[in-house]
Amino acid sequence: MTWDWSAVGDFLPYFWKGLLVTLQVLALGSLISFSLGLVWALLCRVPTRWVQWPVGAVTEFVRNTPLLVQLFFLFYVLPEWGLAFSALATGVVAIGLHYSTYTMQVYRAGIEAVPAGQWEAATALNLPRGRTWRAVILPQALRRVVPALGNYVLSMLKDTPLLMAITVLEMLGRARLFSQERFQFTEPLTVIGVAFVVVSYLASLLLRTLERRLVR
Repeated sequence: MTWDWSAVGDFLPYFWKGLLVTLQVLALGSLISFSLGLVWALLCRVPTRWVQWPVGAVTEFVRNTPLLVQLFFLFYVLPEWGLAFSALATGVVAIGLHYSTYTMQVYRAGIEAVPAGQWEAATALNLPRGRTWRAVILPQALRRVVPALGNYVLSMLKDTPLLMAITVLEMLGRARLFSQERFQFTEPLTVIGVAFVVVSYLASLLLRTLERRLVR
């Protein structure tokens, strides 16, 4: 089998469209997972069982259910209840919600790693509870959890091809579309594989840079 460079050139318009969708899903999904994960972590520390138990049940259910099942549920079942979203919005919400249950554990570990003396010092200074969290606890916890959060960003990137199951044409979806039209599989799939490696590497470099700046 020979490598067809013309097929690579023909595939590039498909590739750029797919890459844009992949990066959209990654950015918005990360934003949802990081924000919602912090909310879950804080709710788990509320000293009320009526809050802790429902949050724990929901997050355990989401974390132990396959992402593909969640995608199908949100895309095919929710419209029957009158909640219909676009395929792209459904994919972003599903990935963000799914990974928020993992980032929750990361945040919880980071908060618990803050020395008890920091809490005691805030209490001694008579700081309000909200300010203690904003100015003392969360800044220290976030610096500790950046590497782990970065790992989940890369995991989200690798899971974006699952969105093809609900008609979202990200990179792999575009490659499949091109292959079906041209009956050429080697070139587009190779390009997609290289693209995932490059994007993962660039994302890891960005996260390492952010980690070094936060440690200063």
